[in-house]
Amino acid sequence: MNTEKMSRNLTMMMDFYELTMAAGYFEDGYQEKIAVFDMFFRQIPDDGGFAIMAGLAQFIEAIENFGFTEADIDYLRSKGEFSEPFLDYLRNFSFHCNVWAIEEGTPIFPGEPMLTVEGPCIEAQLIETLLLVTFNHQSLICTKANRVVRACNGRTVLEFGARRAQGYDAALYGARAAYIGGVAATSCVMADREFGIPAAGTMAHSWVQMFPTEYEAFKRYAEIYPENCMLLVDTYSVVKSGIPNAIRVFDEVLKPRGIRPKGIRIDSGDIAYLSKKSRKMLEAAGYGDVEICASNSLDEYIVRDLLLQGAELDSFGIGENLITSKSDPVFGGVYKLAAVKENGAYIPKIKVSETAAKITTPHLKKLWRIYDNATGKAMADYITMFDEEVDATNGITLFDPVETWKQKTFTNCTAVLLSTPIYQNGKLVYQSPPLADIRARCMQQVDLLWEEVKRFENPHRYYVDLSRKLWDERQRLLHEAGGEQ
Repeated sequence: MNTEKMSRNLTMMMDFYELTMAAGYFEDGYQEKIAVFDMFFRQIPDDGGFAIMAGLAQFIEAIENFGFTEADIDYLRSKGEFSEPFLDYLRNFSFHCNVWAIEEGTPIFPGEPMLTVEGPCIEAQLIETLLLVTFNHQSLICTKANRVVRACNGRTVLEFGARRAQGYDAALYGARAAYIGGVAATSCVMADREFGIPAAGTMAHSWVQMFPTEYEAFKRYAEIYPENCMLLVDTYSVVKSGIPNAIRVFDEVLKPRGIRPKGIRIDSGDIAYLSKKSRKMLEAAGYGDVEICASNSLDEYIVRDLLLQGAELDSFGIGENLITSKSDPVFGGVYKLAAVKENGAYIPKIKVSETAAKITTPHLKKLWRIYDNATGKAMADYITMFDEEVDATNGITLFDPVETWKQKTFTNCTAVLLSTPIYQNGKLVYQSPPLADIRARCMQQVDLLWEEVKRFENPHRYYVDLSRKLWDERQRLLHEAGGEQ
């Protein structure tokens, strides 16, 4: 694994309006004005029951390398919209914000703060796009990957999407996110080099076509890679030539050396039928233990159907539908102002909309997860004001923030704070865990969700509720703004 930090200055990865607003704040003397922003999302991809947080390590890398170069300053000067004092401010930019975030690999739900930034409003504003593009992409792909992994029901999943990703970064960081979500390996060599994700792959159809016959292609591959002999058997005909030639090579090349073949891969046709036919042929030849891998534009629904049809499959290579989250390719995370600080006190801010889902939750907040002590399962998430503590000793009563007459009291439970300090006054105070640990955390945390929440269709709605104090504050601001939820 490459242990060197992938340092790249992404400071100019921002929308132009962040610069115009920042310049306006500067001209009005707002350099020290403290603001609080939340990142959250409104809708779970694929209408699922939950999403998964990913991208924190890359956000940290970006902030650690955040700074305007002289070339950046020259470019901004050429726009003719920014004063020299403002450009000097950017030239000497440094980060002073507090940041809290949910740790990577944690299930997340709509409306709750994935990440909160508190600090000088110019600084908090300038990092908006960089922050959003990082978390939106990786959280999307991680969520999709976990859906695929769960559909495969314990079978190995390989991420094969690099060539279909929307750009180099999407392939690299998509592989990272997919690994957090549970895939076992990737086809992307750079992801192995940079993140230590196991790289996997054997041959394409071009290898088979390059040789005079399919048999010769298989034979030569087995001779070169006897310990990793996975043969692609559908270049011509799986049943008529692919499996017979694979068995012949297993017998002639591997068996005399005491090596068991790794497997075969089917990349086209009726995979359910072909896998069952292949298994019978392999069993008859004494290779019933050989792995059968399927690929070819698969997703969680196709995988689920294949297994329901009794397909004899041990692993899956998932490409374009995973790396692009093709069925729902936009995560939709947003970054909204929640408060400003004046004379040491927080002044809550709210965005009111005709669309109820777009009304924001004001103030500096904390996010808690309530676990049942008897089962260990996650029961609900609880958003409180920054100065509230949650004592579960006598139980916790939650009410639905929309249908307020619905209440539930949780007893014999534990409330765990999910809002984790990442930066304090611009200083990094959080150490990102090894990627394998983040992946393990994801598996463990998803396992703590009820099966009803994990359904692909019509999942049970996981409750994200507000404390009474926070709800009252939100209602007060709504009434002041003339809006009703």
